[in-house]
Amino acid sequence: MRDFLQRLLQGPYVGLLEGEVARLRAENRALTNSLLGTAGFPPVEYPEPAKPQPLPRLRKRSWHQIQAWREAGAARHANIDFDGREEARANGPVSHS
Repeated sequence: MRDFLQRLLQGPYVGLLEGEVARLRAENRALTNSLLGTAGFPPVEYPEPAKPQPLPRLRKRSWHQIQAWREAGAARHANIDFDGREEARANGPVSHS
């Protein structure tokens, strides 16, 4: 499935569509500046379009890391009592004697 999507997104059709989008944007900028010039306004300077950045690879977690993460989350939720206050205090639990 991953290979299919990668081939689909890197195919020649997507490249043609991206080229068409770039052409239409340039045409729109030219038309806008032409209309502004006719109305007596200076042309608008458009910033360069952002270049696509490669996505960072997601780091795969080991089962040990996932289990430690789940245990830490469960311990955090166990420390909250029914009022929503944390039972564990900075100096340890408060004795009620």
